[in-house]
Amino acid sequence: MQNRKKIQNAWAIYDWANSVYNLVITSTIFPAYYVAITSSNNQEQSYVTFFGYKFINTALQNYALAIVFFIVAISSPILSSIADYRGNKKAFMRFFVLIGSVACSMLFFFTPDRIEWGMIFFALAALGFWSSLVFYNSYLPDIATPEERDGLSAKGFAMGYIGSVLLQLICFVVILKPDLFGLDPTNKTLAPRISFLLVGCWWLGFSQITFKALPSNTEQNKQLKKHILINGFHELKQVWNQAKQIPALKRYLFSFFLFSVGVQTVMLVAASFSKKEIFPKPEDEPKLIMTIILIQLVALIGAILMSRLSKWIGNIYTLVVAVFIWIGICLWGYYIKSQTEFYILAACVGLVMGGIQTIGRSTYSKLIPPTDDTTSYFSFYDVTEKIALTIGLFLFARNEELTGSIRNSILILMLFFIASFFVLLYTKRVITKDKYASLFH
Repeated sequence: MQNRKKIQNAWAIYDWANSVYNLVITSTIFPAYYVAITSSNNQEQSYVTFFGYKFINTALQNYALAIVFFIVAISSPILSSIADYRGNKKAFMRFFVLIGSVACSMLFFFTPDRIEWGMIFFALAALGFWSSLVFYNSYLPDIATPEERDGLSAKGFAMGYIGSVLLQLICFVVILKPDLFGLDPTNKTLAPRISFLLVGCWWLGFSQITFKALPSNTEQNKQLKKHILINGFHELKQVWNQAKQIPALKRYLFSFFLFSVGVQTVMLVAASFSKKEIFPKPEDEPKLIMTIILIQLVALIGAILMSRLSKWIGNIYTLVVAVFIWIGICLWGYYIKSQTEFYILAACVGLVMGGIQTIGRSTYSKLIPPTDDTTSYFSFYDVTEKIALTIGLFLFARNEELTGSIRNSILILMLFFIASFFVLLYTKRVITKDKYASLFH
């Protein structure tokens, strides 16, 4: 028992290690830094050149992320299959942690004259982060009983939140008070680049605690049903064939895909949009960073509130309410002008950001049929989410390039939320209370 607790604690520490990437690189300092160093003061729209091709600066960043999520969506079934059947799950996880953390550290050399360098290592950091999570999450059923999993997952989330905010605040002080650390205050790029280096060191360093305790793989590896390179896709195909026979599950998956295009894309583009449209001045960056940190806190409150709402009106109607709010957020985001409006809008985003993800996942768990192979079902769920992200990011970037306005891209996401709203109502029609009692309250 004591050894299992040690393993569980070490597993949760990886959230502490990797969450700094999500906050500093995805959500706050990197997007603000990237937009700042690639913006042109004398032009309405800012362009960058990437290996001879010209892109709008934020569009290039979103194209890079879209490619990463496509690679993760395609490769994760293959890599998971190899790891499960060859018994080297930890080796794969360690490999992607090394790629991601080193790539973050290499962003220290990302200066305005090294756009190609910066985008390549930005993409590699994202690839390392998201691919490592495939193996990290797969450890949960191996190291915890069903009764322990919710608590252990929550513990990891809490440690990740605390760790990421702690390093974010350290980076914040480095940026605002560079003289305290003997840095040249006239060099405006140095402090943010040191933040990227700190993320890489933090991620790689604390993850060693996890690797020291985690077992290399499950005690018993699965038996292959197909060739090792296609077995993962074979399992996903089986899940889809079963889902098609369950009308409620099939329709819900379609709705989940639609609102994931919107929710996940907004979470990844919010910082770049805000820096470009609301906080363009260098002196405004601390306001933007602190606002995004506070969004994380509001998201915790929002997840609790939505959980309570689901107990009152049920999961599906809670999702309907959340999606309706997202439609309003997109419409308001299109017209938003002032920083005061942004603060209010950010609070609204926080309230529905975490809640729709937790309720969405729990709803899916209640709709899947009784099975011992829940891993395949949730693998299908995760791949669906990554494909939604790929499409959302690509459409967001492409629309900005075609129209010349990042605001117009918000309307594209709003269309996905509108479609999801009606599909959810349609899904509700085939969910009977006697069969899915847990969805009603």
